[in-house]
Amino acid sequence: MAQQEHLYLLKKGVSYWNQWRQQNPEVAADLSKATLTGIDLANVNFSNVNLSMANLSGSSLKMANMQKANLTMANLRTTDLRMADLRAANLHAANAQEADLRDADLRTANLKVADFSSADLRGANLEGAIFDMTILNNAKRRKGLWNMFS
Repeated sequence: MAQQEHLYLLKKGVSYWNQWRQQNPEVAADLSKATLTGIDLANVNFSNVNLSMANLSGSSLKMANMQKANLTMANLRTTDLRMADLRAANLHAANAQEADLRDADLRTANLKVADFSSADLRGANLEGAIFDMTILNNAKRRKGLWNMFS
């Protein structure tokens, strides 16, 4: 469960959160199971943050640093993740239906059992990403749609 202190820090704003993260790199930030719906979190530093089972639906995480973030079973439905850095992030069983991941960096991310139905993946870097039972129905990519399970 999310540590209340970490939620409090985040609610002070992205700039405050990012400054705190920079000053406290040794702290393992825990926002698991947090409800962060419809919030503007553009440019947030969520690298190495535990966001497992968090609800981020409808939020803006545009250009967020989410390297190595734990997004296991997170709700990312309709989330704006354009240009987000999700390298080596764990999105196992995440719900990213209708998410906007244009130009996002998903290199070596764990996408096992994640649902990207109707997501926009145009320009996303998926090099080395792990696809196992990943749902890509009607997901947009540079040339057409994915209409399959990978």
